[in-house]
Amino acid sequence: MAPACARGGSATVGPVRVATWNVNSVKQRLPRLLPWLDQRQPDVVCLQETKLGDDAFTELLGPELDTRGYAVAVHGEPRWNGVAILSRAGLDGVVTGIPGAPGFPHPEARAVSATCGGIRVHSVYVPNGRSPGSEHYQYKLAWLAALREAVKAGPEAVLVCGDMNIAPADADVFDPDAYIGQTHVTPPERAALAELHALGLDDVVRDRWPDERVFTYWDYRAGMFHQDLGMRIDLILASAPVADRVKAAWVDRQARKGTGPSDHAPVIVDLDEAPDGDIGPVVPPPSVRAPKRGSVKLPQSP
Repeated sequence: MAPACARGGSATVGPVRVATWNVNSVKQRLPRLLPWLDQRQPDVVCLQETKLGDDAFTELLGPELDTRGYAVAVHGEPRWNGVAILSRAGLDGVVTGIPGAPGFPHPEARAVSATCGGIRVHSVYVPNGRSPGSEHYQYKLAWLAALREAVKAGPEAVLVCGDMNIAPADADVFDPDAYIGQTHVTPPERAALAELHALGLDDVVRDRWPDERVFTYWDYRAGMFHQDLGMRIDLILASAPVADRVKAAWVDRQARKGTGPSDHAPVIVDLDEAPDGDIGPVVPPPSVRAPKRGSVKLPQSP
């Protein structure tokens, strides 16, 4: 474990807007990311799939983030993976990686944590798993077990934010029938995620919107976004001292629209105050109805 690249920041308390976003290449998403930061004004941002080494990330984004008052902790690698935390609420005790986490075969840049405003924040990019029963699937489960132990060993006030690559329940995919035989929905994956919940972590978006259709990821292919055929795999999990402060929790679907988007939308949680009110669960809401069960297949399915 080694300190990440971190600059600036001292811990503060008070209203905080937290966001997590798999940007699917921060270099490609730069024209979307910077205006989004200016519009939504998050205080703490967890990024995944940055796909840049640390020096390249700092060269690309350092001056822009400094101007906006963000301290930065980054743990990346060229081309693949990569995570970061941007914070205007303090950035202390930065740790890259997860103690005891497996590699595939070597350690990958999938986790970074820091204390922001008195909360231990984890930005995580969980392995995909590729196909049930594969070596990568077993790697995913082992990696999640290591994450659980790291969170368990940490302080009481904690947020785990990121692309979990798991839909917690059938309600978190557009059609469970479409995902039969796929990763992200298997009982072992969901059980591993439930082990995180068992530490006392709340899924704040689902807790706030228990019966709503909410997705955070839509495949680029086959018009999946425009048909609202998605999955909810990007989560913010909060321990009780943090969850009790939640005033709003929502998916910024607007950031998935337009030219050059990520295939994921940001998830936003407001603590203590909600500048935009208790909006959600999806902003703006989709205009299409849910399809009849069994009527749509995934793009990769024959």
